[in-house]
Amino acid sequence: MTLSNEPRVLLVDDDRELCQMLTEYLSAEHFDVKSAYDGDDALRELQANGFDIIILDVMLPRLSGFDVLRRLGASYTTPILMLTARGDDIDRIVGLELGADDYLSKPFNPRELVARIRAILRRASSRLGKGAVPDELAVGPITLHTGTHLVHVAGKAVPLTGAEFRVLELLMRSAGQVIPREAMTEQALGRKLVAYDRSIDTHISNLRRKLELEMGKNPEIKNVRGSGYTLTWAHA
Repeated sequence: MTLSNEPRVLLVDDDRELCQMLTEYLSAEHFDVKSAYDGDDALRELQANGFDIIILDVMLPRLSGFDVLRRLGASYTTPILMLTARGDDIDRIVGLELGADDYLSKPFNPRELVARIRAILRRASSRLGKGAVPDELAVGPITLHTGTHLVHVAGKAVPLTGAEFRVLELLMRSAGQVIPREAMTEQALGRKLVAYDRSIDTHISNLRRKLELEMGKNPEIKNVRGSGYTLTWAHA
């Protein structure tokens, strides 16, 4: 591990020229960058060293970015930012379902990459800064501990990605109230909502599946058309 206070970034992309350019840019922005050029190399780096964030391209030789996500598992705690082909909704949705915290479409402005990284790291830092004493939220059978990052439904542990956890925390803290998609994107993902951005909808879909929340049942995550989402709970 480095003694530097600079955040450690693992950049995984088979485009070596792009890696070199981004390494120079990120280094100038005070990040400590290590590159890997395929999925196998990335997994070896993650086993040998600690990183604060992973920038992971979908299209990699031998072991794809999706395969890396599957190997790491949905409960992997280091934040992951996926790089996808522009306009490829399938890559984006699959990446988020497999555990990525956010995504960025190629080609992109390096300044936006830096902004995304810093937003994700701020979220991770604020989570760690809450200390070891759990802050428990409960809505019906769902309990969430902000200190330990654990979620249970009727006593059964449910592993969530970092982004899913933050979305659920927002919903539970404002249970019964409608939270606009714009606010959820800013507070859970640390960025502005832009046109055709369906990340929050994907995270909501994942939460419904993982928490086994069925439409019309209790509790329920409702989509209020034109407004946002709300977590409802009617006491028995």
